[in-house]
Amino acid sequence: MTTISAAILLLLVIDPVGNVPFFVSALRQVPPGRHTRVVVRELLIAYGVMVAFLFCGAPLLRVLNISEPALTIAGGIVLFLIALRMVFPSADRADEIEGEPFVVPLAIPYVAGPSLLATELLLMSREPERWGSWLLALTAAWLATALVLTLAARFSSRISSRALIAAERLMGMILVAIATEMFLSGVAKYLLVDRPTG
Repeated sequence: MTTISAAILLLLVIDPVGNVPFFVSALRQVPPGRHTRVVVRELLIAYGVMVAFLFCGAPLLRVLNISEPALTIAGGIVLFLIALRMVFPSADRADEIEGEPFVVPLAIPYVAGPSLLATELLLMSREPERWGSWLLALTAAWLATALVLTLAARFSSRISSRALIAAERLMGMILVAIATEMFLSGVAKYLLVDRPTG
């Protein structure tokens, strides 16, 4: 996987367009003048969590003795479920937030959610020597997410909900194809692994 394709994958998993209505909803009780500041703060916290997990995830896999094919298959299944939620969106994340949100739910799990962390684990476990490429891809995906969410917080009243739903469904369809390819790759690797015979 190239750095560009990894960045696109991470961006699809973060799903900034799909997160726009949830960010807007969470900021309802925050003074309009603080919207941009709060969003930037939460995005920086999310980036710190994402980078920390990028480098700490691989040792965790070794401790848990999880093989690469198993992680690839699991990652494909998780991404497929995420894609289905994007294609058929629901309001299950639109919880009412009292006061100004801090860390939860904007930074975690809206941006640095379990699906993104699992994808980071997958990338690092397959080619840990390319950590620089994965960090660059993660940073690029985060910057794109930051741009979308910051602009959304500033111009929330001008954003059409139909346009958001259409964009999220399109990204979901792309993610379905990526998830399927990931699952088939994991199955193929598992079948090619030499397993001891009883």
